[in-house]
This record gives sequence, C-alpha cells and structure tokens, in this order.
Amino acid sequence: MAGSFLMRSAAAATLLALLLAAVSAHAQQTPPGVIPPPVQADGTPVASESKKEATAKAAAKPRAKVKTAKTVTAKRKAGDAERKQIEGSSDLLPDIPHDEQLAIQSALMWAGDLASSASGDDAMREAVKTFQKRKRYKVTGTLTDAERAELVAAAKEREAEYGWRVVIDPATGVRMGLPTRMVPHARPDGTGTRWSSTHGEVQVATFRVKTGRVTLSALFEQEKKKASRRIESSALRDDSFSISGTQGLKDFSVRAQMRDGEIRGYTILYDQMMETIVSPVATAMASTFSPFATRKAPLAAPARKVQYGSGVVVGSDGYVLTDRRNTENCQVIVAAGIGDAEPIAEDGEGGIALLRVYGAHGLQPLSFSRPLQQSALTLVGIPDPQEQDGGGKPAEIKARLVGENEIELRDSIPIAGFSGAAAIGRDGHALGMVETRGAVLASTRPALPPLRLVGADAIRKFLESNNVPLATTSGAEAKASIVRVICVRK
Repeated sequence: MAGSFLMRSAAAATLLALLLAAVSAHAQQTPPGVIPPPVQADGTPVASESKKEATAKAAAKPRAKVKTAKTVTAKRKAGDAERKQIEGSSDLLPDIPHDEQLAIQSALMWAGDLASSASGDDAMREAVKTFQKRKRYKVTGTLTDAERAELVAAAKEREAEYGWRVVIDPATGVRMGLPTRMVPHARPDGTGTRWSSTHGEVQVATFRVKTGRVTLSALFEQEKKKASRRIESSALRDDSFSISGTQGLKDFSVRAQMRDGEIRGYTILYDQMMETIVSPVATAMASTFSPFATRKAPLAAPARKVQYGSGVVVGSDGYVLTDRRNTENCQVIVAAGIGDAEPIAEDGEGGIALLRVYGAHGLQPLSFSRPLQQSALTLVGIPDPQEQDGGGKPAEIKARLVGENEIELRDSIPIAGFSGAAAIGRDGHALGMVETRGAVLASTRPALPPLRLVGADAIRKFLESNNVPLATTSGAEAKASIVRVICVRK
C-alpha cells in the first residue's frame, strides 16, 4: 500500500508540475505590465468575471461631461422615454393636473434633484427621493400633498425671479421653458425665433427644418462644424441629437428631434462668465423641451417691430376684422394687397379690432353665421412669411373647439400669422375668428386658452354697433376673404 501511495503521489506531483509549467509559459508570452487572464487545466483562457462586472458597472454609471467630442448612437426607445419625461406624462403623478406636473418637474430641475438627461418614471421617483432626503422628509418616492405644495411654491418663486414660462413658439411649434426676464427681446431668426438679453449675453433660438432639405445626421454634423465651436459632448440617436461645448467666449447647447418629416430644436448661447446663473436655466429648459407637443401652453408671441397676422374682409368697401393684438402700438398698419389700414374700433374684452382701408372697393366679404353645435373647425389664415419662404398664400389648419371657446389644434404645427384667422365649420359656415393669447397673460397654469374662438354672435353685434352691413357670403369662399395684416411698430 505504501508503494501504491508513493506512486499516486508522484503522479500528482508530475501533473502539478506540468500545470505550473503551462502557466509559466503562458505568463512568459504575456507582455510586461499586463495581468494574464485565468486559464483552465489545458492552458486555455477562461471568461473574466471581473471584466464583465466592470462592463456592467461602466454601463450603469452616469456619463460625466467630457472635454473631447463623443458621439453616441442609442435605441429609439431611449428617445421615447425621454419624450415621455419631457411631455410630463409621468405615471408617477397620474392624478395631478398636467400644468402642476410641469411646475413640480421644473422645481425638481431647478433644485438639481432631477438631471436633464434623466427620463421616465424611475428618474422622477429618484428625483422625488433625492428631494425628500435633502429636506429630511420620509423617503418614499411619492409626494405628499404638503410636499407637492412646497414644490409648486418653489416653482412660482423661480417664475417670479426669471419670468419663467413654459410656452409654445408660434414659428416652430416647439414648446419649452423660457426665462422671459433674462431674454425679453424677440425677433424672427431663420426658420424660428430668437430671444436675447439686451446686450446679447444670453440668446435662445428655435429652428425648424424639413428633412427633405437635410437629414438628421447631416444637420448634426453641420451644427458641430459651425464656426468657433469646440465640442465637449455630443450624442446622435435615431430621431434626435444633442451637442454642447464652447463657441468663442460663450457656452452653447443644441437639442433637436425629428418627426413627421421635420427637425425641430433650439440653441442656447451664453457668456461663460454667466455660467453659474444660466446653467440651471439651461437645465430646466432641457427638461421642458418638447418639439412636437400636443398639450396646450401660452404662446411665446411678444410684440415685434414688424408683426404679421391675418384679417377677414367683412365689408366690400374696405372693412377688415382682425385680432386686436395685431393692431396694438402700430405706427403703420397694412392690409397686404389692398392698402394702408386705419383702426376704426376695437372690443378689448372680445379681443377684436375693426380696420378700414379707404378707397377700396369690390372686396369679397365673409358672412359670420350663428354658431352651430359642432366641434370640427378649419382655421383659414395666412402664415407668417418665414413659414412659406416669403409667400403670402392663405392656408388651412385643422382644429376643434373644446368647451365654450378654446381652440385645440389637431396637429403640432406652427401657427405664426394665424391670429385673426377665420374659423370655418364642417358645413362651410364661418363660426368666428381666432384670437391668440401671449405668454404675458399666462404662466405654466394659463387661465385663458392660448387659442380662443371669438364667436359669430359677438362679431355680428360688434359689426352692427359700428354700422358695418353684414355680408351674406358663405365660408366656402373664405380664402378669398382672408388678407395679411402687417403691423409696423417704432
């Protein structure tokens, strides 16, 4: 038995020596400074668990801001989750009104509890937990009534401080948050609108591009290559992209999204010395950015030096009805193709104004019928020139009447130039006129609808009180009765 034991020991020793020799030989082939991978008994490498764990940890770890260009292609579902968070349709707050959801989301963003890159219900829940930890409340991930009230109050403070408004840009259809006190000046800019501070320290510009003219990836590369831009981070997805970096002595950020043959987005540009002030604003703007929003919000339509609207001919001898805001503080008013117009009367409460082009004859007036019980509407107006490459042709927008007088668009499309447009019913009768409400009249909780129908009864009474004979032309010829109203201010 002793001899057998010695033989078995010798065999085991021999096998161990062979294994050690194999490992030693493999290690000699490995470059210096590199840790060799584990091997099996036959010398073949085995899968490295530590590498798998490191990969998983790297994927789970939040991406930090880098100083070199970095392009990431993500799945479409990531964009869908981001849109869900941007739209405010969180399942975490199902019973809270949408406007209050926006206020809560904005407050969490301002406080730094919700990251701009976060999306979905999980991100909102984690943000609520972070808020509760910071305030030393019970951490549940669900807001109590008192916590909701506190967040809404905090949002109101920011609104007052920055003039913060969640608004829709009429030129592009983009909905976003704007610090209106920080960027009070607005003007048309290419295919969108540019808001800026008095001396240009902070600028926000929206844009809208047809994909027939440029692809998403091509626009992404164009934005990266703009003069003086140094890219610090960038991300290209199937239907969206984001870019940030420096442009001369300014910081900048671009966000864009593609849908239905269009690319819509915005750029924010600000002096680097103002980074601590503007950075939280930029984060909050990213949170509220919704390029194809279907929910209502007040219109970001401040008075411009040259403003375009629509008007409806109501008298063959030069009478034109329009939205009152199209005539406010105007030095000159022009009914395009007819002549200079003079204000005759206005109804401040009704939101309408009457113009007269003296010397005009043979115009085709529109008759306003009494409202019928129907919700389907067609808005007939003349879009802003930048919407049709300088043209002035009438166009139609499908909409519906909600409640007593609120107009809701069927699609998320630009409506610049449609203030004062005619609202035509399904049967071809003119049911009223479109009045727009600007952001100065409402905040994240607008008391008045952004698009309002001034009904036929109110219009008829207004015209009768100003001795304008009522026309008998039906809405079937509405386009022939629509004119562009141009207001030139000092």
